[in-house]
Amino acid sequence: MTISTIRVVGVGGSTDSSSTSRFALERALFGAEQAGATTTVLDLGSLDIPFYSDETEPTADVLRFAQAHRDADAVIWATPLYHGAPSGRFKNAIDWLELLHNDPRSYLADMPVGLIATAGGAQALQAINAMEDMVRALRGITVPLTAPIQRAWSVFNEDGSAKDEAVEKTLTGLGAEVVRLALRLKVPSS
Repeated sequence: MTISTIRVVGVGGSTDSSSTSRFALERALFGAEQAGATTTVLDLGSLDIPFYSDETEPTADVLRFAQAHRDADAVIWATPLYHGAPSGRFKNAIDWLELLHNDPRSYLADMPVGLIATAGGAQALQAINAMEDMVRALRGITVPLTAPIQRAWSVFNEDGSAKDEAVEKTLTGLGAEVVRLALRLKVPSS
C-alpha cells in the first residue's frame, strides 16, 4: 500500500469570500498533498445543504457531501468560531452524515479527523473542543494535533497564504499528520 491511496476530504468555509477557515483548510490540504495524499475540498459556502431533518429530502450537494465522507480515508474539518461553537452552517452539514449510519463503516468509524477553528479573538479552542465531541459521536478518531487559530483576521494574506510561519507549519503539519494516521489505520483489501 502506498500513501497515494490516501484520500483526504476537507470540509469548511463560509459565505465570506475571504473566509479564514477556508484559507486555513487549504493550507492543511496542501500539507496532506505534500505528504502524498489526494484531496477534495467541500466548500460549505457554495453547497446547497438545507437544514437537517430526517424528513427532508437530501439535495444533490448533500448526497455528494455524504459520498465524499464515505469514500475518504481521512477528513479535515475547518470552521469559524461563532459564540463559542462551530458555525451553524458547519454543524448542520455534519448532521447530514446521519446518511452514513447504515454503511458498512458506520458514520466515520476509525477515520482520522483533523480539526481547525478560526476565531476573531482568542477562543478558537472552544470550537475545537466541540468538534472533538462531534467526531467521537460519529465514531471517528481526532488527530491529536489541532489548529485553533486566534485573531485569524490578522493571520492570512488576501490570497489565503499564511503571514505567520508558525501557523503555516501547524496547518501543513496537521495535513501531513492526518495522512500519516490514515495510512497506519488503512487495512489492505483482501
